Amino acid sequence: MQIVLISGLSGSGKSIALNVLEDVGYYVVDNLPATLLPQLVSHLRGSGYKRIGVAVDVRSGASLSALPQLLEQLRGMVDDLRMIFLNSRDATLIARFSETRRRHPLASDDVSLEEAIQRERDALEAIAQLGHQIDTSELHPNALRVWVKDFLELAPAEGLTLMFESFGFKYGIPLDADLVFDVRCLPNPHYDPKLRPLTGRDAPVADFLRRIPEVGRMADDIGKFVANWLPSYTRDSRSYLTVAIGCTGGQHRSVYLAELLGERFRDQARVLVRHRSSVRRASD
Repeated sequence: MQIVLISGLSGSGKSIALNVLEDVGYYVVDNLPATLLPQLVSHLRGSGYKRIGVAVDVRSGASLSALPQLLEQLRGMVDDLRMIFLNSRDATLIARFSETRRRHPLASDDVSLEEAIQRERDALEAIAQLGHQIDTSELHPNALRVWVKDFLELAPAEGLTLMFESFGFKYGIPLDADLVFDVRCLPNPHYDPKLRPLTGRDAPVADFLRRIPEVGRMADDIGKFVANWLPSYTRDSRSYLTVAIGCTGGQHRSVYLAELLGERFRDQARVLVRHRSSVRRASD
């Protein structure tokens, strides 16, 4: 039996993630009090369900504080337990609530939207680190759907999931980054008119960067750092580690290096490779 928990800030895309689960055949439950998770799993297992998706967030109230302990209990009940935590910058959340005219679950006549968002961040701080984090700021809904599907397709395994994520500094450092490497010092294919519209996944750009010694040295240095410290992160009982690699626009250098490093580590951990800014450009 597999269970996928969805949590995160209101307005960060939890409904999109739940819809993805439902579309691929999961039994989905939204806004379940955290303390009812064991009973739900037992009931649905008895009814023959194999894949369950559950949203647990600040709407659970006081029961949310029990979630870390409940996760340990659930791991003994199911074969595969996964958790996604969705995050977004305050400015993005405020804009989304303004556009949809929805009311934040913690807002009231005495609590502004900004204050409600901060209270929600404080309430979720303890569980944010328990799941695979996705920063949905500036992320197109279609890209989020793809990222959730990629996460679901990972084979069940013990240990740490390692993600290499490219991004553009012009759009800001991703909130889900654990380690950040700046590769803006490398030669930029953007200044070649033939390479400008391409990305680091395209052969002409990859060939251009592969021929530059500094690019190879940067890849080796980042790879050595991650390899040296990966055992320590694993011993820390972390389930997910995101290595963010940034260049100016997130289209060429960072994309190439994220792909290269992802291939290097596929035999050492479960690996995901994501391209934040290049996907964003394609979706605009």
